[in-house]
Amino acid sequence: MRQLDLNADVGEGDPQTDAALLPLLSSANIACGLHAGDARTMRATVVIAMRNGVAVGAHPGFDDREGFGRRPQQLTAGEVRELLLPQLGALDAIARAEGTALHHVKPHGALYNQAETDSALAVAIVAAIRAFAPSLRLVGRAGSAMGEAAVAVGHPFTAEAFADRRYRPDGTLLPRSEPGALITDPAEVARQVRSLVTKGEVRASDGSRLAVSFGTLCVHGDTPGAVTLARRIRQELGALGVSVSTPG
Repeated sequence: MRQLDLNADVGEGDPQTDAALLPLLSSANIACGLHAGDARTMRATVVIAMRNGVAVGAHPGFDDREGFGRRPQQLTAGEVRELLLPQLGALDAIARAEGTALHHVKPHGALYNQAETDSALAVAIVAAIRAFAPSLRLVGRAGSAMGEAAVAVGHPFTAEAFADRRYRPDGTLLPRSEPGALITDPAEVARQVRSLVTKGEVRASDGSRLAVSFGTLCVHGDTPGAVTLARRIRQELGALGVSVSTPG
């Protein structure tokens, strides 16, 4: 039976959704206190993740709570290090106090999107993670600058595909500001998941078919109806003979 990781971004301000969503996941990307969250929400989310056997991961973003980390910034490599290390350290300390440890890192929002194409930023992100823990797996889109930067130094990397986001023909995500960028219809999400799993492709925003390589599948915790979507994804994966489990 094929195994696939199912991840979501959590700890970003909706504890009720998180509590319902986490049991459906195998990996959780927990906000680290800058774009969203604080020590209390990090601890609460870690506890629920552990209770459900879900791998704990860090979801660090830009220091931009007002813009929810979705506004681009231009940082030097040193500034990227200073941005990431305290966020990883804060969540790791909480995780260890609760009896677990960080399993992966998935950048948030604009930090993730910029690092898809900005090689210098991608290299800085990988370097910062390696300075914290060389074995800490990085999650990002296959074919992105982040993936290339990780491979270049032999850093563990898991390619990600999105169940609830529309892709552009070049493989990047359609910006949230554009119509149709977010997929909220459960049937449409199920179709995208089925296409990803059975064909390794999605239909891009212009109607073309786009090949997508992935080892983890994402549904965003702040997508409207996220819990319903995650249940439908699990149903679809089950029908395809795919089990949900954390990557080794």
